Amino acid sequence: MLISTSIDLPGYDIEATLGEVFGLTVRSRNIGAGCVAGLRSIGGGEIPEFTKLLSQSRNEAMARMVEQARLLGGNAIIAMRFDSGAIGQWSEICAYGTAVWAKPVTEYAQQQNAAIISSGATPQQQPYAKNVSEWVPTQP
Repeated sequence: MLISTSIDLPGYDIEATLGEVFGLTVRSRNIGAGCVAGLRSIGGGEIPEFTKLLSQSRNEAMARMVEQARLLGGNAIIAMRFDSGAIGQWSEICAYGTAVWAKPVTEYAQQQNAAIISSGATPQQQPYAKNVSEWVPTQP
């Protein structure tokens, strides 16, 4: 599925706007990672345990957004954004955008579209194209 942070897709005509889609996940850190991260925070710098947690959360949210767009019949998402927040000890990540049906009109877009269809995802989508935890999206 094509995903763009812009409101258009160069090389494609947007033939239908199918609606807003989003993917949401709320995660908590485990006690072990929390203790190690607490010790690391004393010295300053990056906390790899939290970076990994947020990366996994981002991938989960993206996968859920893509699935919702597929349920609506979309083949692309435009104006994609992330939002995040904290609820006590929990981290919330939301990926959202607009599901559309986009028709490739340039030769490059047609080649790109064929590659997406044959593999199921673009190369940058591989981290969240598979291995999403159990979750049943709501029907539109």
